[in-house]
Amino acid sequence: MSLFTVFLLAHILGAIVAFGPTFAFPLIGAMGGKEPMHANFASRVSHAIAKRITWPLALLQGVTGIALIITGNVDLTKALWLDVAIVLYLGSLGLSYFVLTPRVVKVIEMTSTPPPPPAPGAAPAGPPPALVAAVKAVRQGGMIMSILLVLIITLMVTRPF
Repeated sequence: MSLFTVFLLAHILGAIVAFGPTFAFPLIGAMGGKEPMHANFASRVSHAIAKRITWPLALLQGVTGIALIITGNVDLTKALWLDVAIVLYLGSLGLSYFVLTPRVVKVIEMTSTPPPPPAPGAAPAGPPPALVAAVKAVRQGGMIMSILLVLIITLMVTRPF
């Protein structure tokens, strides 16, 4: 088995393990939203998966990708599909680390303590507007990340140009 094959196997398995669980985040979030008493737990579970599985393996994707470029003698000036995928990969890492992760942490902080009980005879209030906005931002960021991931995978598999 060549070194290129070893790196390719590590790259493919790393992608499956790193990014597969991220497609469950919308389901986890929706379930937490339907049961507000579990919203904090749902947010913490998603954050823990991202922090302990997705992030380390996403970074390893870069390492195995570089190893594949070197061992496969890939000329980046002639592989536009790979250049685009690398830019999308770096953009998604930046979006995740600098935008999405802080927003998820904010949601976790905002849901760490239960809201005060409503006044006697008053209907329970909905979630605070700031929390609704933060959840919306996380949801939108997650959709963007999913689209980027699908685009990167498509480029890696099809090598269209």
